[in-house]
Amino acid sequence: MTIAKSLLLFALAAVAEIGGAWLIWQGVREHRGLLWIAAGVIALGAYGFVAAFQPDPHFGRILAAYGGVFVAGSLLWGVLADGFRPDRWDLIGAGICLVGVVVIMYGPRG
Repeated sequence: MTIAKSLLLFALAAVAEIGGAWLIWQGVREHRGLLWIAAGVIALGAYGFVAAFQPDPHFGRILAAYGGVFVAGSLLWGVLADGFRPDRWDLIGAGICLVGVVVIMYGPRG
C-alpha cells in the first residue's frame, strides 16, 4: 500500500507542477491573461503540499525521485495538451528517468 500511495502522490504532484507551469506558460506566452497565471501559481503551490505527504521522510530523496516523474510527465503532458510527438530518444530518456525513480524510491534499504 505504501508504494501505491507514493505513486499516486507522484502522479498528483506531476499534475500540479506541470499543470501549474503550463498554465503560467499559457497566460504569458499565449496571452491568455492573469487568471491563467494565477491558477498556475496556485497549482504550483499545491505541488509543494502534495510532495510533503510522501511516506518517505527524506526531502532530498523525494525531490530527486520526483525529477524522473517530472521528466516523463512533462513529455506526456506535451502529448495530451499540445500535440507534441516525442521521438524515440525522448522515450528512452524518460524510461531511464523512471528506472531512476524506482531505484531511488523503492530500492531495498537495510
